[in-house]
Amino acid sequence: MSQALLIKGARLIDPVAGTDAISDLLVVEGRITDPTAAPNDARIIDGKGLVLTPGFIDLHTHLREPGQEDKESIKSGTAAGARGGFTTLCCMPNTEPAIDNSTVVDFIKQQAAENGSVRVLAFGAVSRGRQGVELTDMEELARAGVVGFTDDGAPVATGHLMQSALLYASQLGLPVMDHCEDYSIVKGLGMNEGWVSARLGLAGYPSAAEESIVARDIALSELTGGHFHVAHLSTAGSADLVRQAKAKGLRVTAEVTPHHLTLSEEWVLGTHGDVEADAVVTTAAYETRAKVSPPLRALSDQAALVEALRDGTIDAIATDHAPHTYADKSTPFDEAPNGISALDTAFGMLMGLVHAGQIDLPTLVHRLTAGPVSVLGERFANLATLAEGTPADLVLLALEEEWQVDASKFASKGRNTPLDGDTLRGRVKLTIAGGTVAYDGLSI
Repeated sequence: MSQALLIKGARLIDPVAGTDAISDLLVVEGRITDPTAAPNDARIIDGKGLVLTPGFIDLHTHLREPGQEDKESIKSGTAAGARGGFTTLCCMPNTEPAIDNSTVVDFIKQQAAENGSVRVLAFGAVSRGRQGVELTDMEELARAGVVGFTDDGAPVATGHLMQSALLYASQLGLPVMDHCEDYSIVKGLGMNEGWVSARLGLAGYPSAAEESIVARDIALSELTGGHFHVAHLSTAGSADLVRQAKAKGLRVTAEVTPHHLTLSEEWVLGTHGDVEADAVVTTAAYETRAKVSPPLRALSDQAALVEALRDGTIDAIATDHAPHTYADKSTPFDEAPNGISALDTAFGMLMGLVHAGQIDLPTLVHRLTAGPVSVLGERFANLATLAEGTPADLVLLALEEEWQVDASKFASKGRNTPLDGDTLRGRVKLTIAGGTVAYDGLSI
């Protein structure tokens, strides 16, 4: 039985109830309960000056297990999630083998139960082997417990396949997430088409390659009535398309990553701030740790994404945590895999938006908690509230604490972050998952 925990005097933000107040909170036997009924042996945590919110929910995490445990495992990935304030991780199906049958789902559930620090939910593949040819048995996967379908790591290959997926998934009450990019234009590319790609002599990934598939899938959502979820939306044009779809009342939702909100294409030059177009290209350029898919975009896209997050066009922030080995990224830019290790740094990155006045804290908390629930469905609503009687999935935050990113100390096996050595302002101090302390950084 987990120890009772009494958190005293923290600022409590509940995105479901819409409350924001200084109060106490008690956890007993895994649930939030009346703080006046604390047992004598409860651990008392001083929350003065700290913020307590529901645990973050990540709709988009690559845990790599089964098959790629050199990059990440469920044990290491959930430890990283806990350190980042995430109490629920939704793992992607681009594992080996893919999550395309109930046996793999059962394996993930067992590994999470035995080795996981936080809750793990699985997305099932849209197509068998993620090959883009034949639909998986979606009903079998739904019975096994998947929370949606995606071929992430690759787009749903054809309009016909996406149409079929939306039809079947809608009967199961589950979303279809798509990694929206037109492979005939951009397969293998990892650099936004713009002045940086031209300066570095790299083939550019145009915004249209993403936006054309977003438009296709919105049209198919309207045709079928299915729930289409845009993975890691990255362009101003995509945000406008989602905004228009929502205005029409379509079942379309979207997520954005911390790196697309806070980093831009200039980071591929190896710079961590503003840079002039005629600046000297240094040996720090061709930074493979800044290579992601979709690529880091222009500053104008970044501003549009923040606005779309603020006005609710974008429902959720999801990390797209994509751990790779040092050897994976230590190659020429064109040969390096896409992805950033993001769980350990997500909150610190996002607090930069709050400190800059670009978004307020309650909105940020909503997009990390209630926003993801709006995608997953109301059966998960009790994970995004501080109401008495609900599961104690909680995170305690120090908004002003500065800390230096040291990738060598990540809980994740992935050390692939361009933020290594940078200073962030905003830190997770305590993560409670199901009433049990999953990460304790109060002494740090």
